Parts: sequence; C-alpha cells; structure tokens
Amino acid sequence: MKKVYLDHSATTPVDKRVAEKIIETMTIGFGNPSSVHSFGRAAKQLMDESRQIIAEMLKCDPAEIFFTSGGTEADNLALIGTVEPGEHLITTAYEHHAVLLAAEYLQKNGRTLTIIAPDKFGIVHPESVAEAMTAQTKLVSVMHINNELGSINPIDKIAETVKNRSALFHIDAVQSFGKVDIDLSQIPIDLLSLSGHKIYGPKGIGALFIRKGTKISPRSFGGHHERGMRAGTENLPGLVGLGQAAKICREMMTQDENKIRALRDRLQTGIQSRFPEVSLNGHPSDRLYSICNLSFPGIEGETMLMSLDLAGIAVSTGSACSSGSTKPSHVLTAIGLTTEQAHSSIRFSLGRENIREDIDYTIEEIAKTVERVKSMSF
Repeated sequence: MKKVYLDHSATTPVDKRVAEKIIETMTIGFGNPSSVHSFGRAAKQLMDESRQIIAEMLKCDPAEIFFTSGGTEADNLALIGTVEPGEHLITTAYEHHAVLLAAEYLQKNGRTLTIIAPDKFGIVHPESVAEAMTAQTKLVSVMHINNELGSINPIDKIAETVKNRSALFHIDAVQSFGKVDIDLSQIPIDLLSLSGHKIYGPKGIGALFIRKGTKISPRSFGGHHERGMRAGTENLPGLVGLGQAAKICREMMTQDENKIRALRDRLQTGIQSRFPEVSLNGHPSDRLYSICNLSFPGIEGETMLMSLDLAGIAVSTGSACSSGSTKPSHVLTAIGLTTEQAHSSIRFSLGRENIREDIDYTIEEIAKTVERVKSMSF
C-alpha cells in the first residue's frame, strides 16, 4: 500500500542527517556536560554548538536559550514562571493546551485571566490585545502560527502594543521556528517557545528563549543545569539533534517553502475544483505554507480520516494532543465554526518528503470517500 504522511504539524519524521548526529552523540560524545573531565568538556562543547545554532537563527544571545523537554514545558515555564499572584495574564482562545491549561492553573491560583478571540480567519489583532490590557497585566501570550489553521499572527505589531504597556510578551513559536524568519534583535519578544519534533528533529527536546533582564522563576529544582533555570542533566542527544535539525532548516528554508507551498496549493485546488462546497478554514494568504485546513460539508472528519488511513494516508482532524476527544476543535469553534462544521474539518500538513504523486493520490482517495458518502446519503 502507498504511504503518504500529511500530518507534519503533529510531528515530523526525523531527518536521517539528524538521526546520524544523535547516534554519534549517544555512542561517542556521551559525557555529562556538567563534568569537568575531557568527556564532559566534549559534551558541553556539543551543547554549546547547538545553543549557538538556535541563537543565530533567532538572532539573540546564546545565553538567552534554555533547553527544555519540549514545547509544553517551555510554554509552562514561560507562563507559570513569570505571572505572580494578583497579576494579570492575557492569552487567546485558540492557543495550544500547553498554554491554555497553564493559564487556567494560574487563574485558579490567584491570578486574573483574560482570553481574547481571534477573528474568523484565525488572526489575533493588536487592538484586541490593547483593549484587554490593564495596569496589572504582567504577561501576554500569543502563538505565532496556529497549529491547526496555519494563520500567522502579526507578532511584531502585537509586541509593540504589549511593550508600550510595559508588560512581558511570550510567543509559542512551535509551529514557526525553522519555517519562517524570526528576528529577536528587531521584535521585542521576551519569551519564545520552540520544539524539536516539529522541524525533523527528535521528540522530547525543546527550548525557551528568555530575554536578558526578564525575571522568571524556575519550576524544577536540583542541580545548576541550564544556569539554574532547569534542573536535571541535559538531554544531550536530543539537544544536539535539535541543533542539527535547526541547522538543516536554516539551510533549506527557502527551498522547503517553495516546494511545499506548491504542493499545498495543488492539494487545495485539486479538492475544491472537484468539490466547490469544500471551504478553507484560516486566512487565505497569511498562513503557513504547509497547512491546509478544509471543511467537507456533510462528511464527518473522523470518517474522512479513517477512510484515508485505510488508503495509507495520514491526516488529522485537529491537534494530535487532543486526539480521541469527541469535542469539536477549540481552535475551529474559536473562529466561529459551528460544531457540525468543526467536526467536518480535516487538517492537511505537508512536509519536506512529500512529492507531487502523494498529492494526486490523496485527491483521488478523497474523491472516492466523498462520492461514497454522498451515495450512502440517498
């Protein structure tokens, strides 16, 4: 059976070059970065090199990069480590649950919380942020690119709005890091979360950018790893893999975008030309080149997903972290879709290894599913 993977927003396959670097680190550069002997120094050098690569991509100081176990921990640390009791936090209704549940935790423990809505295209406007801010606002957390829609938020304008009110600004860049340019030397972002497994790196590794001067309290305690910000021996193979994946993304960013955008547009055009009733969710232009979220009226998303899975095609009905839930996607309801519309939606997220034949095969299998469901309804 042909296999087509179109769920890169959930996770990406590990690049072979990254896997080779990880194996090399596990078998040769296996020392503890905190040890002072030659093995430890060699391990620390590998860690420093990865930190340097990430810092260069973000245009920040390597000392501002702190390794974590992934995007979730980075998001949690950014929120829970900064907002104190009595202070105010602002976030949006379509954030990843790593942010939303951390925000709810803070609300239950003495902080005030405001959740603002994106518009119908999945864009958060600076004016909405400004209206929600008060004298007590400590932190504003807005995702850069939404993981289900691909809609890209104007983080430069939002950052300017937040800094004019003297609050901290955090962005969840899990879906944007390695895919679009982020210049922290120009945009006044205080905290930024990223993850390895969204950029063809390993799972279980991520990082949090903390701008110098930003006061943040650690959430774990033990040794003085990551300059006291995160206790626990660093995941050396993971962070080396993250660095290698980031390096490859930097080298292939333009090439990846051009190729994947053409395939995504071919997929969307091919589906909508056959079935004009299919609608796009998210912004038509201000969205990540790899994501296409479509609603198929009259067809359950789970039906489409399972039918495509039987044909060897992997897609998603929403965030992988919410799989198994019978509730409609909180992202889709946040932009105004009805429960029925949300349940009929499929997210296609393309990646580096996809080819034209994958797209054409997927279009044909979707057509078979749509026609079969239509015939059963009569």
